[in-house]
Amino acid sequence: MTSVSTEQPSTAVRGPRALTPTLVYIGLLIAVVSSLGAPLIPTVAVDYDVSLGSAQWSVTLTLLVGALASPVVGKLGDGPRRRQVLLTALAVLLAGSVLAAFPLPFALMLAGRAMQGVGLALLPLLMSVARDNLEPERARAAVATLSVTAVVGIGLGYPLMGLIAGSLGFHAGFWLAAALGVVALALVAVVVPPSGARVAKPFDLVGTVLLGPGIACLLVGLSEGPVWGWASPTTAVAFAVAVVLLAVWFRRELRTPYPLVNLGLMRNPSVLAANATGLVAGIGMYMLMSMVIRYVQTPTSVSYGLGAPVVVAGLVLVPMSVCSFAVNMLVGRLGTGIGPRVLLPTGVGMFAVALLLFAVARSHLWEMFVVMGFAGLGTGLVFAVLPRMVVAGVPLEETSSGLAMHQVLRTVGYSVGSALSATILTAWTVAPSRFPENGGYKVGAFVAIGLCVVAAVGARLLQSRPVPRVD
Repeated sequence: MTSVSTEQPSTAVRGPRALTPTLVYIGLLIAVVSSLGAPLIPTVAVDYDVSLGSAQWSVTLTLLVGALASPVVGKLGDGPRRRQVLLTALAVLLAGSVLAAFPLPFALMLAGRAMQGVGLALLPLLMSVARDNLEPERARAAVATLSVTAVVGIGLGYPLMGLIAGSLGFHAGFWLAAALGVVALALVAVVVPPSGARVAKPFDLVGTVLLGPGIACLLVGLSEGPVWGWASPTTAVAFAVAVVLLAVWFRRELRTPYPLVNLGLMRNPSVLAANATGLVAGIGMYMLMSMVIRYVQTPTSVSYGLGAPVVVAGLVLVPMSVCSFAVNMLVGRLGTGIGPRVLLPTGVGMFAVALLLFAVARSHLWEMFVVMGFAGLGTGLVFAVLPRMVVAGVPLEETSSGLAMHQVLRTVGYSVGSALSATILTAWTVAPSRFPENGGYKVGAFVAIGLCVVAAVGARLLQSRPVPRVD
């Protein structure tokens, strides 16, 4: 019994020196685009004269389209036209950025944000390019670096977007994304090599039609559940439709000869452990981020409020970015000397320490910086290891598709984490106050710690399973 090796076939060529910086640049662009939403929600609500709930869709739509596009972009990226897929997705992101940058009606701004979401599906494709065109050691380092660009970019993007919105207006942030997108298109056209001799396989259109709406209903139910009410008919219908569509999709994917997602590969212990850990740990990680941002912006009129403005709230995420990048560099230097069996539980454990600190010490702003520093150490370790585990368990020609499904599961985890934290804090909010009691944050932190324990133990057990042969 053998697992799929991460080593490239002997025909692999050394990629150009500019390839890794180009891929990392695009990864950071994706993170900046994702950070255009959350810090700007209050500003969007005021400028467009809409409710905060309506303004929230400027974030929800982008994440939703990113999750829907990931399996499709991933599958197309495993074919012979990967560079064309990359260029097309970046062009859609650029067009969406320009559309959102103009002071047009609210619906058109949302359309632009939805188009930007296509760019969020590119990270698995970038990792596949690295695996195909770099020598094994450089490919492992590039994949690890790309895996933390989301965290690094968000930590830098949140305060940057807050500063831009405060001085130039929030539309300027979209112009910045458009300018960065133009550079990305030029770099891909010049630096990224063609896919080479890959055989085009039939595209699973039926699977796409089933999976897309299924994921959409699931994520909409999770994101809007705290607003609609978990027991409301609308929420129940969204989840019911999601369950039916995803069940039919799962059954079909096991039978079709050319599935959108090769579910057989998901049985590999390395892939299964990465996907399960990414889902569960993602819930805990997003719970912490959501609670910290909300906590530090609570006005000082509330007994525990720190009253931080948007820019300062964004700066709280900077230690997470710096520490994530630093630990990623350390993992890259360690190479294959220390494997996921050690690194993954260690990373989840560090994140649990961050949650524990948040539960017991959050009276001062500097404590939030310490909390997010520990969170960055944990996140950097976990996100550096998970894509490597997926890559280790899938054939070369399935890299993009396998990583895309992993990204979808992580997105689902983030949505669950956001909804769970909102639900807990809402339960601890006593009318007529609009803010939860301080104890609600402690409860949320300990729930997330429990999820981290489940993720660490589950990853260890799943990696101990026998490895099936992948043909």
